[in-house]
Amino acid sequence: MVVAVKVFKKTTPNGKVTVYLSKRDFVDHLDRTDPIDGVVVVEDGYLQGRKVYGQVVTTYRYGREEDEVMGVKFSKEMTIAYDQIVPPKKNPDLTTVQDKLTKKMGPVAYPFVFHFPEMAPSSVTLQPGEDDQGKPLGVEYYLKVYVGANEEDKGHKRSTVTLAIKKLQILARPRAVTRLPSSVVAKGFTFSTGKINLEVTLDKEIYYHGEQIGANVTISNNSRKTVRNMKVYVVQHCEVTMVNAQFSKYVASLETREGCPITPGTSFTKTVYLIPLASSNKDRRGVALDGRLRDDDANLASSTLVPDGKCPIDAIGIVISYSLRVKLNCGTLGGEIVTDVPFKLLHPGPGAYDKEKPKTFKKMRSMEKGRYGNSYENDDDDNIVFEDFARFRLSQDGVE
Repeated sequence: MVVAVKVFKKTTPNGKVTVYLSKRDFVDHLDRTDPIDGVVVVEDGYLQGRKVYGQVVTTYRYGREEDEVMGVKFSKEMTIAYDQIVPPKKNPDLTTVQDKLTKKMGPVAYPFVFHFPEMAPSSVTLQPGEDDQGKPLGVEYYLKVYVGANEEDKGHKRSTVTLAIKKLQILARPRAVTRLPSSVVAKGFTFSTGKINLEVTLDKEIYYHGEQIGANVTISNNSRKTVRNMKVYVVQHCEVTMVNAQFSKYVASLETREGCPITPGTSFTKTVYLIPLASSNKDRRGVALDGRLRDDDANLASSTLVPDGKCPIDAIGIVISYSLRVKLNCGTLGGEIVTDVPFKLLHPGPGAYDKEKPKTFKKMRSMEKGRYGNSYENDDDDNIVFEDFARFRLSQDGVE
């Protein structure tokens, strides 16, 4: 069976330079990150002594654009990779897609490769509210290719093309789990003997986007108070490292009175299930998503991971973590009993498709079948499918 190779392309406004990328999502495997590999095709005779340069740029916006006054900016833009593409200073080792494209396009095709620096933050966008204006908060990446006379020349809009890309983290190798995530809390009451014990245990430590989270909740009421109801939440925790700010958002919730009231001297056990999805939080301001808002298949932001040997405190950008929170309502005088159990929410590694049930991933629209790697051994040169980057055009932030 011949498998079509999808290649993404974008052309400068004057139609003279076209950039081809083998993918738009680049994966951080912790021990390595996918290189940004592509091909630039220049119309024959167009340059006339000029050169083509490429940059990988990241924008870290940590404050609202409408709050920028007196020259104060709440964003940082950094060029994290730069190189001259045409004429090439060196000949990179060609990937399979680059080899196909250069053979197909001929001598006017020039391959290029850029690399993310170590510990570069993942793409994250904080969902704005209805009244928010300007660019959304978060970390964005884009590839800029332009024509210039020299390195100091910033190029002209008509001969410049920018392509929005994403840097995502996946779980490359499942980690051995010695014990399931759990939490045990007990609460006593003033002027009353005994305690209420709450134990919460998750069915595993790592979940994939779109997967059901199961939690076993055990309540033992050895007090004189009564448990009236139980609320369960999936909590997304965000840390904006640039300003050392932290906040949390509920991305899934459940309230139940099953088994309630739990009277003194009784116990209750129940398994609850929640599915945190971006589609269920479209109107919630501040919820962190993987990458751009205009991308219809965006997921909730993945948990931030750091390579072995690195300290989690060294993570930069917007650091994401998750927990399952259980609240027991013990009445007006009794108050609440609350506990959190942390877990990780991630994209699956390539091998996960073979090991997990296919239905687990039906809700993961952003996980294209060939996103993280394809086999092209039996392909020919005529099965390349080109897709424009038009869906990424955002006129308000200048990425077109």
